[in-house]
Amino acid sequence: MLKNKFWFRFFNKTKYREIKNQENILKSANNFKKNYKIKIEEIQKKIYKKEKLNFLHSGHAADIINVLPVIKELSKKHLCNLYINIKKPIKYYHKHPAGKYYLDNRIYGLIEPLLKKQLYINKIKIFENEEIDINFDLIRELPINLTFDNARYASILTGIYPDLSLNFLECDQHKKYKDHVAIQRTFRYRNQFIDYSFLKNYEKLLFIGIRSEYEDLKKIVSNLEFYDCKNFLEMAEIIKSSKLTLGNSSLAFPIAEGLNVPRLLESCPYFPAAQPHGKKAFNFYFQHEFEKYFKYLYNLDKKY
Repeated sequence: MLKNKFWFRFFNKTKYREIKNQENILKSANNFKKNYKIKIEEIQKKIYKKEKLNFLHSGHAADIINVLPVIKELSKKHLCNLYINIKKPIKYYHKHPAGKYYLDNRIYGLIEPLLKKQLYINKIKIFENEEIDINFDLIRELPINLTFDNARYASILTGIYPDLSLNFLECDQHKKYKDHVAIQRTFRYRNQFIDYSFLKNYEKLLFIGIRSEYEDLKKIVSNLEFYDCKNFLEMAEIIKSSKLTLGNSSLAFPIAEGLNVPRLLESCPYFPAAQPHGKKAFNFYFQHEFEKYFKYLYNLDKKY
């Protein structure tokens, strides 16, 4: 077989690719059976048998928000505790506020107030070797392609598929900022096909990400304002009070999803994992879609 494979590599590339594809499929199946099948089955047993469930997550912050619909659904029949693992190293490079970690102490301090606002979570704290029933980090290890809907990652592990068009976050209205366009655009997961400069024709544009990202967008949207949120609970309050939320795959968008407010997602062509759900939620890949849906959502309150 090895000799035939060598011959096909040079003289029948179609057959060679077919053999390689079958080898990769078999390798993936064996990897799953050996390392992960029993872990998935154990999760199902714990959901079925236990009254209290301890969850573990190592970040990023947006990924933590994305597992909350499953936790909320499970909280209907279980006492749910969420433990956050701090300073788990990232194995690949990307520009991120936590640097070389998925989540550091500073970002945990920012997300904790928002998580503690969610009454369906019984306990939220930093992980200190507690017994864990469902480790959401497992999704990054599975031999599957993660370029599908990242709001369904937790569903893949648990077999729980909540209605993502429903609210899964609660917070108050912001006392100062109301009816703005809340914007967060990170340096990661950008769409190279689109241009934000047309936004300068609109009013009350408020950037709620980090300052370096604001300064980058300010170059082409001169009337853009900046607000440094004291934590992610305040970010959520601004999003809830805004006319609409605009951004790429980052923290603000899953928060807007959880609050079920008007929202518009800049989809990343090379990693389109984030997806909108429900009404008043759209994404775009190209400029005409961007301008069309932005105008629609911006004027949505005038239609009623």
